[in-house]
Amino acid sequence: MTPRHRRLLDHIRQHGDTSVEELARILGVTTQTIRRDIRELEDERLLARYHGGVSIPSTVENIDYDQRRVMDSDAKRRIGQLAAAQVENDRSLIINIGTTTEEVSKALLRHRGLRVVTNNLNVASILSNCDDAEVIVAGGVVRKRDRGIVGEATIDFMRQFKVDIGIIGVSGIEADGTLLDYDYREVRVTQTIMEQSRQVWLVADHTKFGRHALVRLGSIAQVDKFFTDLPVPAEAAEAFEKAGVEVVVAGAEPAS
Repeated sequence: MTPRHRRLLDHIRQHGDTSVEELARILGVTTQTIRRDIRELEDERLLARYHGGVSIPSTVENIDYDQRRVMDSDAKRRIGQLAAAQVENDRSLIINIGTTTEEVSKALLRHRGLRVVTNNLNVASILSNCDDAEVIVAGGVVRKRDRGIVGEATIDFMRQFKVDIGIIGVSGIEADGTLLDYDYREVRVTQTIMEQSRQVWLVADHTKFGRHALVRLGSIAQVDKFFTDLPVPAEAAEAFEKAGVEVVVAGAEPAS
């Protein structure tokens, strides 16, 4: 994804439906260039095109897992490393579904004495390579598209634990601090994880702001730490400040 693609997406997330002409003016390029950008982003299901302009994609269906895994991968990796660095050895964790939580798991491989409960088979596979981590996998229904485990059995399973830290991801963050996701079954599991965690850490890159999803997960006020790659946007800053959540920003890597 090019810097112009990022600017284009950020503008639409913040301002909603936008014409091709307005995007060309804002980004300082021709309408032909914008139309090409739109086609590329639509192919990745990051935009929805209509006659004369574009809008945010569906609020009822998430982007495919394979696409999400490579989107903003550098930012997700930095977020994962930053969050993992704040996890002390000999701690108990619940790690839920998401491509950013998977990056946290990769960064935990050198930790010692971890006990990790997860409803994400990708996380379980990653942490099974850690010599000094006990991994406990939830029961339930496995979603083939991303190997996440959801359902009533998963909720019952999670209620058996009380852990030091719950590490969660989300699909969208509203300006008022509302946390959103697409799958009602997944949301119910994540809500249970939050209830069973002494601290809740949210890991999400900046593209989640202004992204609309169908199901309300909760509020940023239920989060203790928020790990991200850019400062909180101005329109959401008041909600984060009022919630008293600690925001930890993973800075860009220095140029080589």
